[in-house]
Amino acid sequence: MDTQKPYVIGVDLGGTNTVFGIVDARGDIVAQDSIKTQAYKTADAFVEAGVECLKPLIAQVGGLDKIAGMGIGAPNANYYTGAIEYAPNLSWAHDGVVPLAQMFSDRLSTLAPCSSPLAPLKVRITNDANAAAMGEMTYGVARGMKNFIVITLGTGVGSGIVINGQLVYGHDGFAGELGHVKVDHSANARLCGCGRHGCLEAYCSATGMARTAREMLQLSEQPSLLREKNPDDIESIDVFLAAQQGDEMAKGIFNYTGFTLGEACADFAAFSSPEAFIFFGGLCKAGDLIMKPIEEAYNRSVMPIFRGKAKFLVSSLMNANAAVLGASALAWE
Repeated sequence: MDTQKPYVIGVDLGGTNTVFGIVDARGDIVAQDSIKTQAYKTADAFVEAGVECLKPLIAQVGGLDKIAGMGIGAPNANYYTGAIEYAPNLSWAHDGVVPLAQMFSDRLSTLAPCSSPLAPLKVRITNDANAAAMGEMTYGVARGMKNFIVITLGTGVGSGIVINGQLVYGHDGFAGELGHVKVDHSANARLCGCGRHGCLEAYCSATGMARTAREMLQLSEQPSLLREKNPDDIESIDVFLAAQQGDEMAKGIFNYTGFTLGEACADFAAFSSPEAFIFFGGLCKAGDLIMKPIEEAYNRSVMPIFRGKAKFLVSSLMNANAAVLGASALAWE
C-alpha cells in the first residue's frame, strides 16, 4: 500500500441505489453516501451525480491525492474491459456498452488542483455479485474458504463464484450469471429483464417475489393481508410484513421463492461442489422464511454425493458494505 495514499473508493452500483464509500487499508468505511441509480437518463448524468456525491467524502480524507484508486461493483460489468454491457436493470446502460471505469477516471481527474495535477485515478470494475463475493472472502463469512457461491437477492439475482480461491470470470468476463439460468421451461414462463423467459431472476429476486404475489392474488380466493394493497404497488417488503403476521398466502410466497432457489442451487452444486452458498440482499432479512425452504429444496433435489455438505449462510456484513468493501479490494490491486 502507498502510505501517501491510504484510502480507496468502493462503489456498490445497484439497480435501485448506488453507494459510495471511502475505505482504508483495514477495511473500515470511513465515509459513505449514496444516490438513486435510476434517477438519471444518461450515463454521463449518472457519473456527474456520482462525482458530486463523492466530492465531500474525498474532502473528508484530505483530497484526491489521498486516494489510491477506485473499484466499482455493477450489474453486467466486465472486469476485462472496464465497461457495463447491456445491463437489463439499468435504464442508462440497457441498450449498449458504457465505459464506466474510464468515465469516472476522466471526471475525477478534473478534481485535482491545477497547480498540482495528479496522474489519472485508476478505476476498476467488476460484476456487483463478484464484488460481494470478494467482500465476503476478505471480511465476511467466507474468510478462509476456497470454494463458495455468493447469491445476491435484490432487484435482480446475481452470483459470484469462487473456485480454488479465485473468482470465475470466463474468457469474456461474464461467467457466472446464475440468475439467468432457466428454471421454468414452460410456455408461460415469465419474461426476464434480459429478454429471455423463465430465468431464476424472474422468480427469486425481490421483484420476482412481488410478481409471485400478484399472480397468487389473481389466481386464488385465499384471504390475505396483501389484498389490502393495490396489486401493482406490492413489493417484497409487503410480503415479508404480512408473513410476519402469520399470513398464509405470504408464507406460501416465501416457500415458493425459496424452493425455486433451493432447487437451482442443487443444480449449481453439480459443477463446483461449493463449501457454502452465501446469500446477500434484502430478502435475506426474512431469515428462516426464505432460508429454510432454500435448504429443504436443495437437500431434496441435490445429487446424493453432495447432500448435507454445503453450508447455507447469510452475509455477516451490512448489505451495502459487503459490496462496497469487495469493490474497494479491486482498487488495492
